[in-house]
Amino acid sequence: MSSTLVECVPNFSEGRDPAIVSGIAEAIRSAGAKILDCTSDHDHHRSVITFAAAAETVGEAAFRGVRQAVESIDLRRHTGVHPRIGAADVVPFVPLKGITLEECARIARDTGLRIWEELRVPVYLYEAAALRPECRNLADIRNGRVPAPDYGDSGLHPSAGAVVVGARKFLIAFNVNLQTADVAVARRIARAVRQSSGGLPYVKAMGVLLASRNQAQVSMNLTDFEQTPIHVAFEAVRAEAAREGVAIAGSELIGLVPQKALAITAAWYLQIADFVPGMVLEHRLEDSKGE
Repeated sequence: MSSTLVECVPNFSEGRDPAIVSGIAEAIRSAGAKILDCTSDHDHHRSVITFAAAAETVGEAAFRGVRQAVESIDLRRHTGVHPRIGAADVVPFVPLKGITLEECARIARDTGLRIWEELRVPVYLYEAAALRPECRNLADIRNGRVPAPDYGDSGLHPSAGAVVVGARKFLIAFNVNLQTADVAVARRIARAVRQSSGGLPYVKAMGVLLASRNQAQVSMNLTDFEQTPIHVAFEAVRAEAAREGVAIAGSELIGLVPQKALAITAAWYLQIADFVPGMVLEHRLEDSKGE
C-alpha cells in the first residue's frame, strides 16, 4: 500500500449536463482514484472534480478524466462566464501526504506530455510544474500572453482546445454573491480585492454575472489561506460592496476546504482568545492516536 497521497482538482468546461460530468468522474474512478467532491455550476458552465490517489496512480486517473472530457465536450458549442481554454481546462496536482511539491510537478509534466502524445491536445505547464517563468501564472496563459504551449504546436485542438497542467499548494475557491445583478459592481469589487490590482495578497478575483440567479458574483481563488484567510477576503468584499451600496447575498465554496481554514475563520468571528488548532476536537483526537 502506497504511503503517498496526491490531490488532483481538474476543472472541466461542462456544468450543465450531469451525464457528461458523471462520465468523466467514472473515468477518473476507473484508475483507482477516490472521488472526494464534484461541484458543477450552470452559469460558469464548469465542473470541478476533486479526487485523491497515490502518486503511482494519480497521473493515470487524471489522464483518463482528460481523455473522457476530450471525447465528450465540444468547446465550439460552449458558453459560460468562466474563462477557459480547454474542455479539460486546468489539471493541478496538490501534495497531501508523503510527497513534495516538486514530485507533484514531475507527475504533472509526465501527465501533460502523455496528453499531447496520445490525445493531441496542446499542453501548458503552470505553477510549480512550469518550465518557463512566463507560464507560472494561470491567468497569463488564459489571456494569451504565452503564445506557444510546452507540449504540442500553437494550434488548438478543434473541439477540446488546450489544457493547463501543473502542481500547486492547496487553493480555496471561494465566491461571494451580491444582492445586485449589476456585474460592473462585482468587477469593481474584484479589482479592489485581488492582488494583481493592489488588493489582498494571495487573492485572485473576477466579477461575473450569474444569469440563472440574477446575481452578480465576486469569484475568488485564495492561494494561501494562512496568509489571507477566508474571513479577510469575505470582509474585504463586504466592505467594498458597502461602498457600492450593495449587500451580500451569501457565499459559496467550490470543492473542498481544509478544516484549519474554517477553524481560523471561526476563531476570528467568535473572537476566541488564545485559540490554537488543538482546541478542535478532531485535531485532538488525531494527535492522541499514537498515545
